[in-house]
Formats: sequence, C-alpha cells, structure tokens
Amino acid sequence: MAARCRRGGGGASVRVRLIAAGTRLPAWIDAGFAEYQRRLPKETPLELVEIAVARGTAQGAAGRATREEGERMLAALPPRAWVVALDVGGRALDTPGLARWWAARLRDGRDLAVLIGGPDGLSAPCLARADERLSLSPLTFPHGLVRILLAEQLYRAASLLKGHPYHRA
Repeated sequence: MAARCRRGGGGASVRVRLIAAGTRLPAWIDAGFAEYQRRLPKETPLELVEIAVARGTAQGAAGRATREEGERMLAALPPRAWVVALDVGGRALDTPGLARWWAARLRDGRDLAVLIGGPDGLSAPCLARADERLSLSPLTFPHGLVRILLAEQLYRAASLLKGHPYHRA
C-alpha cells in the first residue's frame, strides 16, 4: 500500500518529514497532531507520511510485517535528510537538551526525517540507516500518540529557542 502524505507550511530552510506507521487513526490523534503541526514556524514545516501497518499475527509474520513497513519507510526518506529513529533505547533528552538539539538541526540546514515504527517497532534496516536514535521516554506509547508527542515537543523546542512563554520550566 502506498504512503499517504499530509503537508505542513510552505518553503522553509528545514523541512521535517515524520514517517510514521499507521493509517486511519482516531480523529483525536489527527486533530492533536494537526494542532502542533499548525503551530510550528513556517520556516520548519512538518509533513506527515503515513505508512500502512503490515499484518503480522502468525509466528514469524511480525518480523516480515516490520520488514515490509521498514522498506516503505526507507523509500519515503527525502534525499540527504538527517534521519532520526525514535526508539525506546535511544538517547533521551530533557526539554532544554531537545531545544539545543533542534537548534543544531536548524544550523545544519538539512531536511529532517523522523521514523516512528508500528506495533513491533522499527526494522533493523531503518535503525541502521538512522543518523541517530532518540527516545521520547523509557515508556512505550501507542505509535499514533507518539506523533502528537513529537509534534508538541518540536513546537516546545522552537518556542524555547524564540523565548516564547509557551515553555515554562
């Protein structure tokens, strides 16, 4: 199944492509993501690419499903993008650390691609392709909710960098 794209704002210095497993998620997830997508600065538009979750319930099928999702995710990567895999075992950042990380990504100027796996996580090739792995928390979240959390945290980091009062420690 092909990937479905929803684009954020206009021409920018750093485009963020969120490549996420899952389609036809609950309306509250779409609404929450759209709210923070809209709030991000026009210079850093956030685009969502939805990858269909492959079916994998039989023994061995979960691995095949994860590989299929991974192939579609890798095909959706923009050329020369800095690739971040969201992974529970990745590097954890606090809010000021995320703002510093975001500032470094903006200085780098390359487009950013963030990978969010499905129920069984990201494939080994996705993890291998990533330039870095980040963790939003040691907790495991539903993959749809991670979209909202990531969009909100990017907005929070951008607000902190601009001195906007949204972020209060």
